[in-house]
Parts: sequence; structure tokens; C-alpha cells
Amino acid sequence: MERRSFLKTVGVGGTAALTTSGHGESSPTPSRMKITRIRFYHNPLSSPTFNQSAHIVTIETDQGITGIGEGGSVDTIRQCGAMIMGEDPFRTDHLWQVMYRGYFYPAGREKLDALGALDLALWDIKGKALGVPVYELIGGRSRDYIECYATAYPVKGSLKEAARACMEDGFRAFRTAVADPAPGQPFNSHQMVRKTYEQCAEIREGVGKEGDWSLDYHTRLAFPDAVRLSTLIENLEPYFAEDLVRSEYPDIYRQLRAHVKVPIAVGEQFGARWDVSDLVEQQLIDYARVTLPNVGGLTEYMKIAALCETHDVGLIPHFTGPVAEAALVHALSTFSGPVLMEALHPALGKHPHLPECYDFRNGKMWPNQRPGLGVTLDTKPLQLAAEITEPARPIPMLRRPDGSYTNW
Repeated sequence: MERRSFLKTVGVGGTAALTTSGHGESSPTPSRMKITRIRFYHNPLSSPTFNQSAHIVTIETDQGITGIGEGGSVDTIRQCGAMIMGEDPFRTDHLWQVMYRGYFYPAGREKLDALGALDLALWDIKGKALGVPVYELIGGRSRDYIECYATAYPVKGSLKEAARACMEDGFRAFRTAVADPAPGQPFNSHQMVRKTYEQCAEIREGVGKEGDWSLDYHTRLAFPDAVRLSTLIENLEPYFAEDLVRSEYPDIYRQLRAHVKVPIAVGEQFGARWDVSDLVEQQLIDYARVTLPNVGGLTEYMKIAALCETHDVGLIPHFTGPVAEAALVHALSTFSGPVLMEALHPALGKHPHLPECYDFRNGKMWPNQRPGLGVTLDTKPLQLAAEITEPARPIPMLRRPDGSYTNW
């Protein structure tokens, strides 16, 4: 009996075509799909507070499949998008390298956000073309659902009552932050440390023995105050303490780690893996807060996840926009280490432009079977701000003999 092996390639509308080589072995073929247009939609709900984009990006192909992403600005999307026009959208890592290396200076954090938006859309295309959720393409599910902690959980009455209600809603943990001064008053760190401890004690009582809570320092404290507060809350057993000091100098965690016993979570202000690699490899943190699309999309996030798994560091990504949250469900579903996802209370998470997005219920995020990222888009609430149809390569792209890229 003749031995035949087949390679699926994508045809029109995602229909699979089967091909074999003349020797009975599968031969590599392109996806037969090309990027034809990229659009950038301004989302009026994008938050200026965080300098975090929830603007929408779509990538269209010549086979009628459109990918949906989120992030970036008009200028950064124009720059990154032009570099991948006409390319095969299935080559996600290849296109990541093109966008990251395509100018003389490496991409900074703002540009990585745009790169990440486009990368999410590329993965959405791939999943839709193959008719499977993205998590099936990056390893398959390691968990049934993803536990969440609540950010901005509505406080009605006391903190104790809010924390108890949060647990009853099914969240794993209630999140609080270093105390704010009274309106118009200066931030006296010594006073705020004492006030924060009192609030944390109330929250611990509210979540009970079976519940959890976390504390975001918001990078507000200097080194000695961060150590002092961390020491005070030890007996209250926080799930994690977040961003204890400023993020610009990550090496300070070498000293901080020796003084702090509570679990440390850092990284929401970081970009690609080089920002967090030393903290992970030297186990100076317990959880990485890096997120999508900020790191440069799923392609880069999964490399960071592998780094974290290697060094026994968990993933607690910062929440961004709803499409990125949906993508995080796919990424975290495949990670075998500890994860926790930041989520807003449902009453705060209205997304008129997304009839379908992530599946959140009972305080948890649930993977679904919808192809791609599982997101559907209604552009009517959005404003078209840019359209890219022409390719551009600003500098020569040098290739090694095997076709892979190196720097110019």
C-alpha cells in the first residue's frame, strides 16, 4: 500500500487543500493567503489615564478572512502595518521580526503596543482559517478556566463587606491599592503606609480564611516604605504585592527581594521579554505582570511564558482592552504554571463594539470553542482613522543563508 502523508494548506474561506510531494512525503507550501489591507479604528472608550490603547486594528486578506487586534496609535500602526502588507499572515514570528527590526532603532514600548495589536490580528486570522480557537495552535488547554481577581470592585458600605461580596461573586482575590490621601492633601507616605495596613486588615477579614486579596503599591513608595509596608502585611498573607517601587530600575529588586517575604508581582509597565528576563531568571519576582498587547502580542507573550515556566514564575497579566483580555484567555489556558487574571467587575466592562468577546462568569474567564480569538466586531461605534494598503520597508532587511532575518 502506498504511503501518503498530507499537509493542510489554507484555501478560500479556510477550506483545507491536501497536497503531497511526488515521493509520497509532505512538502512545505505557503498558506496561499496574503495581507491586502489594514485598518485602524479609533475607540472612544480607549483610556487616556493609562496611556493604554484599546483602539481596534483589523487585517484583511485576499481570501476574505479578517483578523481583529487591539492597541497602538495611528502613527505606530501605519509604520508597523506597512511593513507586513502583501505578506503571508500565517508567518507570525517572521512578521514579528520584520516589524520589530524594520527600522534602525529597536521598537520602544509604544511601538510594541502597535506591533502587539497586529500580532493579535494575525493569530486571529490563523485560528479562523483553520477553524480552531487560538489556544489549540499554541499548545492546547492546560486548565478548564482561569481564576480572576477583581480590580475596581464596587465598594458599597465597608471594605470588609465589599471583599466578602467579591468572594461570593466567585473571584479568587480582591485587589486593593496603597491608600490615597484626602482630596487636596499631600501624599505622606508614612501615614499612607499605616492607613493601607488598616485597610488590608479589614479586607483580610472580609475575604475570610478561604479567600485571597492583593495589594498594588502603584510604584508610589520609596524603598524603605515599601519594605515597611511589606513587613506589616506579612501576617495578612496577600496573594501578591504588586509594583513595590518604580519600574524604571528593575535591578532594585535584587536588594528588595532580601527584605520582602510577601510574593512579588512586577511587569505591567514593561514591554518585550528583555525588560523582565533578569527578574524572572534570577527569581527576583514570583509573578510576571507583563501583558497583551504591550509586550508585542501573543508571539512574544508565549516566549515570556516559556521563560517563566522554566524559572517557576507565575503569570498575572495586567488588564488592558477587551480584545487583549480575550487573547490572554488563550495564552493563559495553555500555561501549566500558576496564573491569575485581572478583571473588572462586569458592571464596568461594557463594550458596544464587541458583540462577542471573552466569556466571563462566576468570577472566572472561560475558554470557548469559537475560531481565532473568539471575538466579533461591530465597527459602527468606532471611527475609521487609518487605512494601509501599500507596503513599505524603510531599511534593507538582511537574511541569513536559511532565509531568517538578522539586523541591518
